Amino acid sequence: MNIFSFVYLAVFLLAGFCIARRALPQAGLSVSIPLGCGFGVSLLAFVPACFAVVLGFRLPALLLAAAVVAALAVWLARHGTPFRVLDPDAAALWACVLPLAVVTLYLLHTHVLHLVDGSYHTGQSCYGDMAMHLGFIKNIAVTGKLPPVYPLLGGEHRFGYPFLCETVSSVFLVLGADARTAYLLPMLAAFISVYGMMWQLARQVLGSAGKACLAFWLFFMGSGFGFVYFLGSAEAFAGIFTGFYTTPTNYTAENIVWVNPIVDLLIPQRATLFGWCVLFPALYLVWRFCMEEETRLWLHMYKQASEGLYTEQAYATSVILLALVLICLACGVYTLVCRPRTKAVLAPWGWFALVCGVVWLVEMWNTVFAQSLDGQHMLRLHFNWINGQDDGTLRDNYFWFYIKNIGLVYLLLIPAFFHAKPKQRWLYGGGLAILVLAEFVVFQPNNYDNNKLLYIWHLLGCLLVASLLMDWFSKVRAISWRALGLCLCCFIAMFGSVLTVGREALSDYWQWSADDIAMADYIDDNAETDAVFLTSDSHLCPVFSLAGRRILCGSGSFVYYHGMNYTAEYNAMQQLYENPDEVSLAQWGIDYVLFDSYVFSNIQNADESWYAARYPLWYENGGSRIYKING
Repeated sequence: MNIFSFVYLAVFLLAGFCIARRALPQAGLSVSIPLGCGFGVSLLAFVPACFAVVLGFRLPALLLAAAVVAALAVWLARHGTPFRVLDPDAAALWACVLPLAVVTLYLLHTHVLHLVDGSYHTGQSCYGDMAMHLGFIKNIAVTGKLPPVYPLLGGEHRFGYPFLCETVSSVFLVLGADARTAYLLPMLAAFISVYGMMWQLARQVLGSAGKACLAFWLFFMGSGFGFVYFLGSAEAFAGIFTGFYTTPTNYTAENIVWVNPIVDLLIPQRATLFGWCVLFPALYLVWRFCMEEETRLWLHMYKQASEGLYTEQAYATSVILLALVLICLACGVYTLVCRPRTKAVLAPWGWFALVCGVVWLVEMWNTVFAQSLDGQHMLRLHFNWINGQDDGTLRDNYFWFYIKNIGLVYLLLIPAFFHAKPKQRWLYGGGLAILVLAEFVVFQPNNYDNNKLLYIWHLLGCLLVASLLMDWFSKVRAISWRALGLCLCCFIAMFGSVLTVGREALSDYWQWSADDIAMADYIDDNAETDAVFLTSDSHLCPVFSLAGRRILCGSGSFVYYHGMNYTAEYNAMQQLYENPDEVSLAQWGIDYVLFDSYVFSNIQNADESWYAARYPLWYENGGSRIYKING
């Protein structure tokens, strides 16, 4: 059945490609392919959701969405322009993208539902978050509800996570794909867009393929000086490849928290991946519209940005797209200051700001603002990101914190800014606005998640530093010395990330056993789609992660950072295991009760005998038993 999923995805990507061709008819394939993937993935999230709100997240809604998108693709193809064959920068782009694509594909293969001797294995970065994503994806597919009910808690709660970055995989489950294929398919298209459009943005801003290549590697493989902490002994260095998050980019014992964006952001965090899939194409279009005065692009810029705001709707990605708003603000000020103040010039910015601002406020009102008013501490003041402690003190000196975390790029930011051209400085002004906001305002319970804003500031800094380094070394006459200097800078700037990616490639952790998989399959085939299970709060609970069923109380590492108040559900879970009663079971609508190793290890006084005396044993396999409460 996977063939239908491939065809379905191809329809949306084809439409996205046609939109890209219409937006930039003279662009080569090295622009049209990644830009088309960005448009296509946005359509995949946006269009089926529109039909699913009315018809439910079921096959009819998905087929109608595909029909509309296919019709759009046919119309655009008939009114399109011939392909441009000449694409002189294509070789440089693919020389950067393909090596990272190979690494990414390998990591996705070993990290996502990797079957080893009948059990699912994963890597270090996906051991936590992937269990949550799988559960959301499966739950949306089996319940058919959109907006979905939050499945990690009983009762009524807002869905405090950008669920449309999950529906892009849920569609393929509905079409009959297996969970691994459904999880990976949209991610592959998103990675092409993120890698390709970051390079194209750098190429457009810097005006040089060579500078774009250096900026690309500085961003995706850049790192600070964390590797120095592991050079004291062979044992310490070997610990990089054997420890759990003891890498040169993620070593909290020494306040090293500037992680590698590939292995610690894009692969495990789908909201970041799909947010950047919208953001990078939008930034590319903004630059060409504003700084290169291609005014015909404003409709496409508006479409990509506003559709992205709808698509990636909750706080995790709304703050990413807030970065786009701030960068557009800087570009709008540039337009006011440096270009004639005519209606033709200013009107597009006015409409763009109005629409995007209204959409962003609507989305933030229902997530960040609403949950802040509920007392979940989503929106608050806090200085110096994760270096600033709750009592106002700093773990490290402000500048030293960023020097050791970001490294060479941070050290060269000031000379790079003064070296940059005026238009490049204006663009970086948007990055400075992002930095100031992220340093003083937190948008979610976890201060660390402000890195979703900080990495966009860092991206713009990498562009300026790449231009500075290339121009500096171009003045060195001896090619050998020029190459040596660039190689030394690249080594200093990237060695930590090389070690981190190597560690991630070697990491291998058991995630779900064969018994867990068998139990999830049985639940999937026999339990009601809206059934509520009483389970432990383990983050690896197979009832939720593999079968997609709702549970009374999920892991605090998920629900707390989604801004949820789960005190009542957690207390009810403890009570129903230790001192169960029929009234409480009915109150919480419990349909099934699971006893497994997680329950007995986390709830020492769990009373299984009470359930065994009153309810039938519905399922048993190995050390897992499920009792059916109703019917």
